[in-house]
Amino acid sequence: MPVQLLDILRPDAVKVPLEGTSKRAVIDELCDLLACHDGVGSIDQLKQTVWEREDQRSTGIGEGLAIPHGKCKSVNQPAMAIGLPPEPLEFDAIDGKPVELVILLASPADRIAEHIQALGKISRLMSDPAIREQAYHASDAETLYRIFADQVGK
Repeated sequence: MPVQLLDILRPDAVKVPLEGTSKRAVIDELCDLLACHDGVGSIDQLKQTVWEREDQRSTGIGEGLAIPHGKCKSVNQPAMAIGLPPEPLEFDAIDGKPVELVILLASPADRIAEHIQALGKISRLMSDPAIREQAYHASDAETLYRIFADQVGK
C-alpha cells in the first residue's frame, strides 16, 4: 500500500519555531512531537534509533534541508514531524550549509519499502526550490502544515 504523506503527518507534529538550537536538541524535539501519535510507542527507543542512523551519516541532504529518520521496533505506523529551527542550524549537511527545515520520519522496523517510499516522496516534494522557500519562511506551524498539505494534495 503506497504511503500518503498526509496520512503520516498530523498538524500537531509541526512546530514553528522549534525550541532547540542544536542538531541534537532539534532531532529530540521532533521525536517528542511524535509522542502524541498513536503509532509511536517508546520515544526514547525512537530517539536512539534515529541517532544511530544519524551517527552513520548526516541526514542534512543539502539546500537547507535535513531528513533525520529511523526504522524502529517501537513504531507501529509511519509518522512524520516537521519543524523550523529558530535560526539556520549547523547539521553537518553534505553541502556544508546550515539547515533551515527538519523533517523527521519514523517507520516500523519491518516496513523498509514504505520507509524508502516515504523518504523518496519527501525528497521529491522538497526538491522544488519554490516549495522549499515557502516552507523555510513559514510564519507558524499552521502555515507550514498547509504548505505541505497543499503540495502533497496535488
